[in-house]
Amino acid sequence: MALCPHCTPPPLGHGSRRGLVERQSAMGCGRCLSVCPCVSSCRHGQLGHGTLESEPQPRLVEALAGVPMQAVAAGGWHSASVSEAGDLYVWGWNESGQLALPSKALAEEQAQAEDTGGAGDAELRSPQEQPVAEDAAFISIQAFPALLDLPQELEVTQVSCGSRHTAVITRGGELFTWGWGKYGQLGHGDKASSDRPRRVQHLVAEGLRAEEVVCGPWTTYVCVLEP
Repeated sequence: MALCPHCTPPPLGHGSRRGLVERQSAMGCGRCLSVCPCVSSCRHGQLGHGTLESEPQPRLVEALAGVPMQAVAAGGWHSASVSEAGDLYVWGWNESGQLALPSKALAEEQAQAEDTGGAGDAELRSPQEQPVAEDAAFISIQAFPALLDLPQELEVTQVSCGSRHTAVITRGGELFTWGWGKYGQLGHGDKASSDRPRRVQHLVAEGLRAEEVVCGPWTTYVCVLEP
């Protein structure tokens, strides 16, 4: 049985066709969003129709009907789109916080790391990224598109999805990432995962403006403009 490229770790020290990045582009006429049939299981809500069933034919995402879109991206088990107004919508599986919604699995993972002496990674996280309270409204699957607000109500121009992480570029050229960070794909100088959008401070410190971003399964590529 073939191994899934989204959940299988990359072979260490070897090149692989899995590492090739396919550019993701906008679909449709720019005024509506439809999602094509998925070749794998769609039981994580990544089609945005409010169900966990596969679709044999392209179908309009009714929750976004009438909202003009400029970009859409699909990851391993989640999807995202950007409206012409710069609003970001996310849906699908939130196992590693890739939807930037409270993730119970991520909170439990962080708590376990602290209990087993992983304080080093915990110190790298800001207070907002510490494990959330037990009574928080955890989101495992978001079957309908959810409007996501970035800090300071920043507007988004581009979005890309990896296997379990997400990256966006704002109109001001800032890069934000979140989700699975085990291989450093979030670009924050650590391997911590996060269910909250975090600005990639290295680009800010270097005075670099992000122009384009593409997520591979376990990597992130960004094209920048130097000052």
